[in-house]
Amino acid sequence: MSAASLDSAVPQPRSARKPKGEGHSRRAEILVAAERIFVEHGYEGATIRKIADEVGLSSTALYIHFADKGAILQEICRTAFETLIAANRAILEATDAPEERLRRMLAAYVAFGFANPNAYRLSYLTRPLEARDGAENAAQQLGAELFGSFADVVDQLDSAGRLRVDAKVAAQVFWAGVHGIVSLIITKPYFPWADHDALFRTMSDALFEGLLTS
Repeated sequence: MSAASLDSAVPQPRSARKPKGEGHSRRAEILVAAERIFVEHGYEGATIRKIADEVGLSSTALYIHFADKGAILQEICRTAFETLIAANRAILEATDAPEERLRRMLAAYVAFGFANPNAYRLSYLTRPLEARDGAENAAQQLGAELFGSFADVVDQLDSAGRLRVDAKVAAQVFWAGVHGIVSLIITKPYFPWADHDALFRTMSDALFEGLLTS
C-alpha cells in the first residue's frame, strides 16, 4: 500500500475554509479554528475569546453556535469518530474476508490520523474530563461503537481459529500498535521518521504474523 493509498483510505472530515456568513459555514470555521487553538494552547489554555477572535466573532456570537468550549471539543471528537465509523462501514460492505477487513480498517485509522493530526490528537491524546464524563456523551458512545466494529472483525478471526491469543487481547494489541505509530509521528514531528507508509506496513505485517495463524 502506497502513501497515496493510505491518504485515500478514509474520507476526510475537514474542508477548506468556507466564506463567512451562513450558520453552517461559520460553525465549520469555529471547529477548524478550535482544533488548532486547542492543540497550540492546550484545552485549559484555550478560551472562547481566542476562538472567537480567530474567526472574527464576538464571544456572544460564538455562543449561538456552541454552549461552551467543552461542546466544541465534543463536536470535534464526534466528527472524527463518525468519519472513521463511516470508513469502517464501507470496508465491511466491500469485503467478507475478516483478515482483509482488519487490514483495511487499520489502514483507514492510520490514514485519518496522518490527514487530520489535530482532530486525532484531540480525540485520542488530549481529551480532558469534559470530553470523557457522562454516560450520555455522544462522542464517547461513538468511540465505543468505532472500537466495537473493529473488535467484531477480530472476533470473526477468533471464530475461524486464526488467533494465537485471546480475542480481546488481540484487538487491543492491533489498535495499540497502529495508534503508537500515529501518535508518535504527529506529536514528535522533529524526529527523523522513516517513510510513514513503510512504518505502517512493517508494523501491520508484524502484528498479523505474531497474532494470527496462517
